[in-house]
Amino acid sequence: MKIVVTNDDGIYSPGLHLLYDAVKDLGEAYIVAPTEPKSAVGLGLTLHKPIRVEKIIVDGIEAYGINGTPSDAVHVAREVVVKNVDLLVSGVNIGDNTSMQNILASGTVGAAAEAALMGIPAIAFSADVRDAEEFHREGYRRLLVKAIKTIVSIIIEKGFPKDIDVISVNFPREYHGIVRVVPAARLRWNERLEERIDPRGKPYYWLYGEPVNPEPNTDVYVVHVEKGIAITPLVLDLSAKNHKPYQELNTIAEILARKLVEGE
Repeated sequence: MKIVVTNDDGIYSPGLHLLYDAVKDLGEAYIVAPTEPKSAVGLGLTLHKPIRVEKIIVDGIEAYGINGTPSDAVHVAREVVVKNVDLLVSGVNIGDNTSMQNILASGTVGAAAEAALMGIPAIAFSADVRDAEEFHREGYRRLLVKAIKTIVSIIIEKGFPKDIDVISVNFPREYHGIVRVVPAARLRWNERLEERIDPRGKPYYWLYGEPVNPEPNTDVYVVHVEKGIAITPLVLDLSAKNHKPYQELNTIAEILARKLVEGE
């Protein structure tokens, strides 16, 4: 079992090494990750400059650092470092990735999604922590390592669940004994832009978010209200497959085709 460990917080993040410690005894584990933080890059790829790969020793562990994105790391792992990857684990992210809003922006989940597109089973792990130092809390670190090892062990033993592409796991800051499988909420934040003035008198804008009221039975609610671990299955097929939108869009397509033929 060849397991690739990556993240979007950078190769020196304690969350990455916590994740490596959790899976290193479950197979051949390889760290391939950005050398610098690449948060909120989603599935971004490096297309306009070379990708450099550097072998680095971090805390006595051999790792491969790249100058690209988490999604780049997937391709470096499967074509340069490991070749035949059996499982990719991503994280543990500094900050939770609950809600579709965060999932679509996250480089941590993005790496897992990129792996899934390549046919590699993938799990993304994120934690509701303010900074990397919280991973050093002994009880908290022990909880995360045990939970991750348990989840990955079950996946290795039983196989990846059918009909899903990625498993997103979010840990609360303080665990209250709840583990639930729930869908992702739509929103985690109401995004706002604050206008500020620079020293030269010119305006600039700072993007920030105000938390929304969490909807029950979603990942946001489980992590932030129930203080539980949220396990969220994700599929990468973004097509709307129910009958009504297809019918409406087909009508638009027919009208468009007709007008283009008519030259209007």
